[in-house]
Amino acid sequence: MSCGSCGKTKEGSDPTGCNSNGGCSTGSCNRLNTFDWLARTEIEDQNNHGIIEVSFKNGVRKDFYAVPRQSMVLNSGDMVVVDTGSGSDVGRVNLTGALVRLQMKKKKVSEDRLFKSVRRIAGHRDLERLQESRAREKETMIRARAITRSLGLDMKISDVTFQADGRKATFYFIANGRVDFRELIRSFAREFRIKIEMRQIGSRQESSLVGGIGSCGRELCCSTWLTNFKNVSTRVARYQNLSINQSKLSGQCGRLKCCLNYELDLYLEAVRSFPLKAEKLRTIEGTAYFIKVDIFKKLMFYSLKTEMGRSRLLALDIAAVKKIKAINKAGDLPESFNNFIVTTELEDDGMDFDADLTGSIVLKEEKKRHTGRRKGKGRGGKKGNQKSRGRKRNPDK
Repeated sequence: MSCGSCGKTKEGSDPTGCNSNGGCSTGSCNRLNTFDWLARTEIEDQNNHGIIEVSFKNGVRKDFYAVPRQSMVLNSGDMVVVDTGSGSDVGRVNLTGALVRLQMKKKKVSEDRLFKSVRRIAGHRDLERLQESRAREKETMIRARAITRSLGLDMKISDVTFQADGRKATFYFIANGRVDFRELIRSFAREFRIKIEMRQIGSRQESSLVGGIGSCGRELCCSTWLTNFKNVSTRVARYQNLSINQSKLSGQCGRLKCCLNYELDLYLEAVRSFPLKAEKLRTIEGTAYFIKVDIFKKLMFYSLKTEMGRSRLLALDIAAVKKIKAINKAGDLPESFNNFIVTTELEDDGMDFDADLTGSIVLKEEKKRHTGRRKGKGRGGKKGNQKSRGRKRNPDK
């Protein structure tokens, strides 16, 4: 099954232009793709103002370009050769027509900006040169990391992107602070004989470039559709009653997962219905201390110490907590918590937390094991060796 951007295919052949052989899990061959909802309709887009959006290396970088001639008809998915100022590059047309103007407004790009132009539609030779440049990236990145390590710089080369003409390469790197890489650029220029551009990125941008599979089993959000990286703190995990486990809450970038913010608004709205300053509830039976809250069942759990020294678990709903809190505020004490306890699933299963289990479990007396050695004979004794050999004695002698 091919995605919507791929053309019709014959039986037993791969879809036209599909890089994942008909198994697109993100809806398209392009990362961070913008859905062109006019491409599947028969409506002709009359609002063509001569600007298109082009993506490079499957959505790693996107930019807007001007179409110099009205006679050049471009559609989404076409490969074009564009001018970069320092040569030419080959990219895929991502958006055309009126949707480009909406995308420019979203990214706050002015229409009065001087846009670079589209040279021509990419031919067979242009696509071959693009594949040759892409094949050099992995080897260049390995060599660049070795040069960086030899110079002793505190930085990491994350990715390398070549232009289609092979004249320029962009090195993406991660560093904790400011790095003086002037000597590094000179070493790269001597080694690779190309124009060098260094671009510093963060750990989340690195995960977006590299990609991968998350703990949910799907592709990373940052490499498929997420473009705005919001701040994620441990406060988000506390609101959702998640254990502060750094290994489980961290993504592949080493930061807290962006998906922790997805359901935060729902939890914040549910938490507003719970009473505040209800850490203690007092009755004649004793004082109960707050333990945890179940947002979905709208229950609050309290611990009450009994006369036997054990703790009793109480499950109270929001109305019961507010009622006991109002009685305590008036200066009175309810008789017991039994009139307010909500029956939980644990109590329905026959588990009684108040029962005294002393004497209900009897441990059997452990018998001493005999080693089979006689007193005064060591491990290497004569009799021990004869016994280990297993010789049988003749009863007639």
